[in-house]
Order: sequence, then structure tokens, then C-alpha cells
Amino acid sequence: MTKKSFTQNIIAMVYDFDGTLSPQPMQEYTVLPKIGIEPEAFWALVHEEARATSSDPMLTYMRLMMEKLYKHDDIKVTRDDFARMASRIKYFPGVEAWFPAIDAYVKKRSGGTARVQHYIISAGQKEILEGVSIRKYFKQIYASEYHFNQYGIATFPKLLITDTSKTQFLFRINKGKESLAESINEHMPEGERPIPFSNIIYLGDGMTDVPSMALTKKSGGHAVAVYNPKVSKTKATCMSLLNAGRVDFIAPADYRGTSKLSARVRLLLDSVIAGIAYAQEVAVCKSEQS
Repeated sequence: MTKKSFTQNIIAMVYDFDGTLSPQPMQEYTVLPKIGIEPEAFWALVHEEARATSSDPMLTYMRLMMEKLYKHDDIKVTRDDFARMASRIKYFPGVEAWFPAIDAYVKKRSGGTARVQHYIISAGQKEILEGVSIRKYFKQIYASEYHFNQYGIATFPKLLITDTSKTQFLFRINKGKESLAESINEHMPEGERPIPFSNIIYLGDGMTDVPSMALTKKSGGHAVAVYNPKVSKTKATCMSLLNAGRVDFIAPADYRGTSKLSARVRLLLDSVIAGIAYAQEVAVCKSEQS
């Protein structure tokens, strides 16, 4: 075996979206202004109905959005409509330059032997995320989706991603079975998994990311919690995650090259790159003895 034939050299950077890459939930930039309802009033309605009916809050919000969008017969929303709304989304500082900078850093530090793939796993809407300006940097976007009828009109939720179901997609990345049509239930030896958990770095912002952070960390990977420096309670949430051992680091959601977040993520990348180099050499050493 040569180093070139070693295949577990991909690093997966996995991101939540709302509160992680963008300060506000994506619906607050896109659908809610179209509906004409204030975010605080909408989310209060969602939580009130979810409690009253013992419903999943995520499913409730997706249904309520459809109901309010379609309260007038002349309004129908297509996949393209959702994607166009994405142009209104704002990002934390440095987000749009972050991905090529991370790619270049890994290429340089690894001497070209390792590379990065970026993913989003979000409870938000895939139809909106497909239209964001940073879409080209992601290998896959996993998010909640609507069913579109024969006329191309959104009608009802067809895929719901919750805090706990996010973990399914980490296993999809880990096993290289990224299509929802592929089963991830069959056993796959660790050595055959394209992206070991030790090569995964998960970035999230809060309690909704705990299952994914915990799984990643427990399985040998890394997690970082980011917070909005303009919202004090978000730092307190991240501190609780750090103290509970859910994450390796916390940092303000500033993605510029000189930020604390950039320095800490690069430190983790250095560790992963060293782990890949070690695993490569172990594989070569074993092949020499056969």
C-alpha cells in the first residue's frame, strides 16, 4: 500500500445554519416578511400550538408557514420562490470568505494529502438554503423540505429534521451514504468508512446542536460552539456546552481570518491533519509486513 491509496484523508466540516452562519433564523429574512408577521409573534404562535396539541414544534412551524402564505388564494410558493428569498439572508462577519480560506489552509498544512468537504445539517428549509450565496461551497445540504405538487407548488412538509434526527446525517457523511435513498443501518467496518468521525468537525450554536455535538465528540471528532457577541445569552449557552464537555472550544461567530474562531478551528484542523498523517503511515507500515 502507498500513501496515495489511503482513502480516509477527507475532513468534513459540518455546520448548523441558523445562529451559526447567520445571526437570525432564515425564515426571519425570507418567509416571515412575505407573510407580514413579526418573528416574535410567529414563533410564539408556533410554541403555543405545539404545546396545546402535543405537536413537534418544527413540524408545526412548517405547516403554519404554509397556512399563512396561502391564506390568500392568489399566493402560491414554488421552489424557485424560496431560493430567491435567500438573497435577503445576512451572515456573520467573514462567512463568505471562510470556506475557500479553510480549503487553502488544509491543502497547505497537509501538503495536499488531505482535503475538506463542507456540509450543512439544518432544521431550516432546504429550499431556502439551495439559494444562499455560499451554496457552491457545500457538498451536501441536509435540511427540512416541502413536497411540491404537479404544478410545482409547495403543499406540505415531506422531510423534517429535528435536533436528534440531525445525527442520522452525520452517519451518512461518516459512511459515505449521502443519498437519502441509501440505508445506513448495515454494519460498515471503521476502516472502510470514507470519513471517520475523527475527521469531522461540527460547528453549532446552541442546545439544538447537543445531540450532534455529543455524537461527534464521543466518536472521536471535534465540536465548536459559536455565539453572537451582540446577544449575551448566547455566550452563556455556549459556556454551558463547554463546561459539560459537549464542545472542544467556544468562540464569537466571527469567521474572519484573524478571529478567535478561525484560530481555534485551525488548531483542530492541525490535529485532524496530524491524525490523518499518522493513520496513513500506520497503513503503509502494515502493508510492508504483508
